[in-house]
Amino acid sequence: MPLKLSLKPGERFVLNGAVVENGDRRATLVLQNKASVLREKDIMQEHEVDSPAKRIYFPVMMMYLSSRAENDVYDEFVRRMTEFMGAISNPDILSECVSISRDVMSAEYYKALLRCRKLIAYEAERMGLASSSSKG
Repeated sequence: MPLKLSLKPGERFVLNGAVVENGDRRATLVLQNKASVLREKDIMQEHEVDSPAKRIYFPVMMMYLSSRAENDVYDEFVRRMTEFMGAISNPDILSECVSISRDVMSAEYYKALLRCRKLIAYEAERMGLASSSSKG
């Protein structure tokens, strides 16, 4: 199934590891085959990794962008997920953590990223932060 991207002028995104920037007009791209695509708003820079949930999102994002689980990145994900799950008692969030782990193990990194956004939102809510300060 094709993926249709509607881009704002100057909007950036990553396509299979390459940073692409739209020109000065709105544009629509249709990707006909499977590709790793992340919009600029969903890309987390290393200096933005400042919370436990974001420490889970970041290695998942890196695996998604490289299309594979490199040992050190995967190990970082496992370490951070284990820490997070050890500190959480909410059954719904623990279930999300299990689903994220399952998605990562089956190389469904984009699905895992979507679920990670729920962890970031939960964490922001628990810490009393505005949800707009989190990714996604």
